[in-house]
Amino acid sequence: MKHIITEVRDKVLLIGINRIEKRNALNKEIMLELESTFSSIPDGIGCIVIHGFGDHFSAGLDLSELKEMDVEEGLYHSIAWRPILDKMQFGKVPVIAALHGACIGGGLELASAAHIRVADESTYYALPEGMRGIFVGGGGSVRIPRLVGTAVMMDMMLTGRIHNAEEGHRLGFSQYITEKGKHLEKSIELARRICDNAPMTNFALIQVLPRIADSTQDIGMMMESLTAAITQSAPEAKRRLNDFLEGRAKKVKE
Repeated sequence: MKHIITEVRDKVLLIGINRIEKRNALNKEIMLELESTFSSIPDGIGCIVIHGFGDHFSAGLDLSELKEMDVEEGLYHSIAWRPILDKMQFGKVPVIAALHGACIGGGLELASAAHIRVADESTYYALPEGMRGIFVGGGGSVRIPRLVGTAVMMDMMLTGRIHNAEEGHRLGFSQYITEKGKHLEKSIELARRICDNAPMTNFALIQVLPRIADSTQDIGMMMESLTAAITQSAPEAKRRLNDFLEGRAKKVKE
């Protein structure tokens, strides 16, 4: 692969975007490489951390790809992002986005498809599509309001407002914030903790919980009951429950 570098650390798969000269701007080639990577996750991986090399996570879509597109080409270009980010959001294992520097436009859309976001204090968020005469096309209008609300996204796109790491953390863009340069270390720490969970529970969380949140209350309750029954019947769950009941499990503490 030309722009994606992967590394396995124990049960954690690191996926790094490496287009430093373009501030990791996303082009068709990178997206196809991401699709290939998320389609072939090695056995034994329990969590993924996606990050950017250089000074930025991603400065967004490479706008040079849009320059000569007509309506039909633009439609297909946007649609092509869907299965790629769906494989990230609804894949085999949880995904953590380790953010620093620019998390802009398409880069923010990519980060919003992760299940947890860890930002260092250099991170900043923007959606400059309004200033460029375009609209988000990578699922951002669906995913980003679920993180921070429609009003926040509307303001960012209408006015070009930029949120720094602290503001973004308060709004909900990230769940964790670290000192500059510590985002990847913290993400790997969290990923290893996630790997210690029962795989079936992790799978249920990333597959079922978002769908419950999008459903009516009665359907959501039934989905919850079915998922609870399935996960607690797994052999791994039985082992863990026995460990807890017999005093061998770790205690929950602050």
